[in-house]
Amino acid sequence: MRIQDIIQGKKEWRAHVARVKALPQDYQIVYKEIQKYYFKVGPVELTDGTGLLAGIIDLFEEGAASGKDVLEVTGSDVAAFCDDLIKDSKTYADIYQESVDPKER
Repeated sequence: MRIQDIIQGKKEWRAHVARVKALPQDYQIVYKEIQKYYFKVGPVELTDGTGLLAGIIDLFEEGAASGKDVLEVTGSDVAAFCDDLIKDSKTYADIYQESVDPKER
């Protein structure tokens, strides 16, 4: 990875964080909980510019702009909302499991 790529990645992450901070407080709280959950679960496409977290911010910005409560956007079961978003995504745990699964060898 080149130094320019690292610098660009940091700029993109800072812009991402600035978008989160611009959300209403209730949206920020739910977003941070979702982010923690995804960092534990580890979907592979988590942080790239068009990835999952950026899509959630887009959704939250639209909800906030239309005056919706955050739970109107996610539903009352935020964990189910999270799981539904990644149901077809490969996680790092899946990749690891495939690498150690004796059936795959």
